[in-house]
Amino acid sequence: MSQLPLLSILTFTPLIGAILLLFVNKNSHGVLRTIAMAVTVVTFILSLPLITGYNAPGSEIGGFQFLENIPWIAAGPFQMSYHLGIDGISLWLVILTTFIMPIAILSTYTAVEEKVKEYMICLLLLEVGMIGTFISLDLFLFYIFWEIMLIPMYFMIGIWGGKNRIYAAVKFFIYTAVGSLLMLVALIALYFKAGGGDFSILRFYELHLDPATQMWMFLAFALAFAIKVPMFPLHTWLPDAHTEAPTAGSVILAAVMLKCGTYGYVRFAMPLFPEASAQFTPLIATLSVIGIIYASLVAMMQQDVKKLVAYSSVAHLGFVMLGVYALNQQGVTGGMLQMLNHGVSTGALFLIVGFIYERRHTRLISDFGGLAKQMPVFATMFMIVTFSSIGLPGTNGFVGEFLVLLGSFESNLRWYAIIATSGVILSAVYMLWMFQRVMFGELKNPKNQNLKDLNAREVAIMLPLIFLIFFLGIYPRPIID
Repeated sequence: MSQLPLLSILTFTPLIGAILLLFVNKNSHGVLRTIAMAVTVVTFILSLPLITGYNAPGSEIGGFQFLENIPWIAAGPFQMSYHLGIDGISLWLVILTTFIMPIAILSTYTAVEEKVKEYMICLLLLEVGMIGTFISLDLFLFYIFWEIMLIPMYFMIGIWGGKNRIYAAVKFFIYTAVGSLLMLVALIALYFKAGGGDFSILRFYELHLDPATQMWMFLAFALAFAIKVPMFPLHTWLPDAHTEAPTAGSVILAAVMLKCGTYGYVRFAMPLFPEASAQFTPLIATLSVIGIIYASLVAMMQQDVKKLVAYSSVAHLGFVMLGVYALNQQGVTGGMLQMLNHGVSTGALFLIVGFIYERRHTRLISDFGGLAKQMPVFATMFMIVTFSSIGLPGTNGFVGEFLVLLGSFESNLRWYAIIATSGVILSAVYMLWMFQRVMFGELKNPKNQNLKDLNAREVAIMLPLIFLIFFLGIYPRPIID
């Protein structure tokens, strides 16, 4: 396997699938779904050797592995390389991406009946962009993949979204594009500071920039990543995008795309500009804690289940940023682990919202009640995912949040950790209150009396996520190592 360009194969397999779909009749919905599903499953299988081959005997321990480096563009002073590689930071994010994609496609089998061909192509192109973002070691190449992600998600929200889909899609695109352009300016400035050559991140890591330069460049990179996370007060595009996006779009957005922002801090903003990063730690920690408390309080007031889950995302990613900026081993480990945990639990929550929306075509909490009697399997899975989201010990959410709070408490962010702990309590309040109103009480609405429980396909979608909720909660060591 070490002789194969595995990362390239992994990145462009979905692209081959998207090209293949162009030649399929647009009315052959079953064939289109089957091909897209097969391509994402093959991509997931191809990603598994990354786990078995990482730190294998004979390979360099730690550092970047599965490296591919080919000269790509030479235009005067500019040199760009097709430079790929993974380390322990990007390994599990790549696996999370390839794991979530088949689940997302399986969730579309009954949810999407119009323009199925275009929808599947968008999903496959999205996977290309996300994998490429996590494995690029050339900053210019990273920027290209970073931008590729925006386009299919923009179309997914704008074409297959809810009634306010155009507003949500345009807002999503403007926010993320503005941040990206600032990053591009800083990227070019960084290149000239390095005296030309190429855009290799490994070369940029060795630069010693003066504090003023670091500050301005850090601000440009940090703003682009803060919008993507999203951090308070740049989070307002996310609830709209989540609420209007189709189920698969919401799952991918929550599970993977938001992690590109937190990954950007760990991979680029912090190691490239360490002094500026340390200088801005109090500000980022403050915004993270405000995001945790504010988003939790807003979630508590939501009448729409999907919007509630969207605001919970903002709160959970506040924990990720707080852990990362604890700047110690426990905090960063907890932040990285919480990226994966959030992908699993919030992805599962959006799937659950999708299941119930397909049956009732409403997401208002007041329209439900007493569903546990009608749908016991659904209720059980919903309960497990709810416990995971609020960080119950034994589930994945607990391990990440505990390490984040431990790391923050041991660093100079002790008071931030104490305040952030109230976010754990608030998450229990809004999640359990929502669960109680949806699942228990009287079956007052006659439309709820004939609802069917989860079918075999829906159970198959949820089981891998529930397995991971317990596996990561009980034995997270392989991931942490």
